[in-house]
Amino acid sequence: MLVLLAGIFVVHIATVIMLFVSTIANVWMVGSSNVGTVSTGLWLLCNRTCTQLPVSSQDEASLKAVQAFMILSIIFSVVALVLFIIQLFTLEKGKRFYVTGAVMLVCWMCILIAVSIYTARFTSAVAYSTNPHHGYCFILAWICFCFSFIIGILYLVLRKK
Repeated sequence: MLVLLAGIFVVHIATVIMLFVSTIANVWMVGSSNVGTVSTGLWLLCNRTCTQLPVSSQDEASLKAVQAFMILSIIFSVVALVLFIIQLFTLEKGKRFYVTGAVMLVCWMCILIAVSIYTARFTSAVAYSTNPHHGYCFILAWICFCFSFIIGILYLVLRKK
């Protein structure tokens, strides 16, 4: 049981770190241009230097929603981690980690909304570049989506022994 708890804890910490990296780094979409590699993220457009991400007025609300939901997912993931640690020491034997699991599933839903909006609105092209493809931050966000769902379900079925 201790090994299972430690494994879930390690995967949860890895998920939090990957959420931080995928939100902060500017490599959601990558393309090539005559200057070199161009990458865009949630905040900046980077080639040799980084500048403000040029977004049309119709896509600005979508980008703000993606930014907000990714930040919310980080917050909910950290809150779930803290709740898990608190419940680990205060929960009676035989009880389940319902609150921790519910908060982690809210984190999962925030990641789903953010990455779905980004996929629908921003993956068609990278500004000033050709041959666009997904960067590692986009892939990390989908990995965090899977991990947060698995962790949330495990918290719901996990019983303190």
